[in-house]
Formats: sequence, structure tokens, C-alpha cells
Amino acid sequence: MTPQSLTIPETTPVSTPTIDLQLRHRTIRSFTDQKVSDDVMQTLFEVARHTATCAYLQQLTIIHVKDPDIRQTLCEVSGQPYVGGDRGELIVFVADLHRNAQIRAEVGIASQSFGRINMFLSAAEDVLLAAQNVVVAAESLGLGTVYLGSIGNDPQRVVDALKLPSLTYPVLGLVVGYPNQEPQFKPRLPLAVTVGVDTYPQVDSYTEALASYDEQVTEYYDLRNANQRVDSFTAQVRARAGDLPAENSPVLEVLHRQGLALS
Repeated sequence: MTPQSLTIPETTPVSTPTIDLQLRHRTIRSFTDQKVSDDVMQTLFEVARHTATCAYLQQLTIIHVKDPDIRQTLCEVSGQPYVGGDRGELIVFVADLHRNAQIRAEVGIASQSFGRINMFLSAAEDVLLAAQNVVVAAESLGLGTVYLGSIGNDPQRVVDALKLPSLTYPVLGLVVGYPNQEPQFKPRLPLAVTVGVDTYPQVDSYTEALASYDEQVTEYYDLRNANQRVDSFTAQVRARAGDLPAENSPVLEVLHRQGLALS
């Protein structure tokens, strides 16, 4: 059985081609050997460059990983085989306060405040906004994408591999390429528990509120691969939230070594 909700996302009251594209987002983990052209990559970088930025500080640097050895290192860090090899283009989004600190240092202005958590969070906001813009642009060109939060499994190794200076931090990676698969649309939490009006949405029992959603998620995994787990969303949260490698790596220690989030 392949219910409509698992093959086509829910419709919305208002629709445009951009909205339709966003509703049909799927993570792609298998890519063809077709190369992404330099023109396309430059266009994606321009999209990132024109993204909204916190306080116009533009605290973002993107590293396009072309060296096979560096890519293999990031593959080992992520633990994801599709990160290695030469299918798709690998890019890393870096929160970058270093550049602005250097701009100030060149005229003798100190930047102690750049070590505050507030400044790092503003740079991380720049990263996340730009990354999502790139994903939408890439998918509009027929490309597939997969975010790599898994580079956070060993952030120091990523810092070393990319030769990142102080006041920078690799927030996430992204592989962009031509899809070699057509996965199901993964069901998302209902609006009733994710959108509130004026205050945080009140839910008496998430077990009850998410019962129907849990059934959708269970069926999604069953249809995707009968040999994999068939766990509901709430079961996954109870069993493994906070236990993944990237959720237990020494992020704060690396941030501090990079001169970030000190206070």
C-alpha cells in the first residue's frame, strides 16, 4: 500500500512553483556521475552571497572541497559513504568571524567581543540561511542535496583538514549533485504541534496528538526498506535523541579552541 500522503506532500491553500518545489524537498543520498558545471556552482555561491545576513556582517565562508584527500577525510568524519568519491559536489558552510576581526585588526581595533556566544550565534544564523537558500536554488535546477550535520562528529578534524583559522567553525556540509534515486517524501510533524499563535502550542499528550503521525512514519520506513527499522517518530525520539555521534562530540571545546563562544 502506498498512501497518497507518502508519495505526494500535502497541498497548501496558496501555491506557487517555488512553494511546490519546497514542499517536494527530499534528501538525496545517491548521485549519478554527471558533473555539476562550474556555472551552476558559481550560481549557487552567488545565491548564498545574496542571502539575508545578520546586521550586514556577512559572517559566512563557503569551502568547495575538490581535493580527494580532504573529501575522504570529511567522509571518514561523517561516516557516510556518499560523502566520499567524486559524485556530487561537497561544500562546507563555515561560521566566520575571523574575516571581520582581521578587518578591525588592520586598523588597530580589538575584537574581544567576537568571542561571545551572541556573535557566534549570529554567524551560525548567516550559515543556516545561506545553506537553505542554496538547497532551494539547487533543487530548482534539478539537483539533489543532502545536508551533512555529521561533519560535527569530529569538528576538530574538520577544522584541521580545511585549515580553518581562529574565530571560524564548520557548521554543516552539503553534497549537491544529480539524483540517482527517487526516495519517498518523508512525513513531517503536523502543524498542530509545531505552530502556535502568540504563545507556545499547548499539547496535553504528544503520544495522543502524534498517534496518526506515528503511523505515517512507521509506514514510511516500512515502504522505504522492509529490512530497516520500522520505528514511529516518538519511538525514535525516546530511543536515540541525543545519542548520535554529532550530538556527543566535543563541540564546545572546539569552539573555545577557535576563540568562539567563550562567554
